[in-house]
Amino acid sequence: MAKWTPTHEAPEPLEGPVVATITGGTILWFVLFLVQLPFYGWFDDHGHTWWVWTCLAGGGLGLIGIWYVRKRDAAIKRAEAERP
Repeated sequence: MAKWTPTHEAPEPLEGPVVATITGGTILWFVLFLVQLPFYGWFDDHGHTWWVWTCLAGGGLGLIGIWYVRKRDAAIKRAEAERP
């Protein structure tokens, strides 16, 4: 197993506009849900209603993600402000 052990340190994680990215993805999930909603009958006839509900679930989980990354971002900024 020793041959699979990395011999270098992991790079620092890249920080970007996390809140904006998660918010954009959440909006996209809700838009996809709303676009598919008028075609619910077609999805139901073909056994693909899970597509519609997957988009709604993605939007719901995205709301949780927005809450999480906003709290995380605030905690990071608070920690940086307390650093001398």
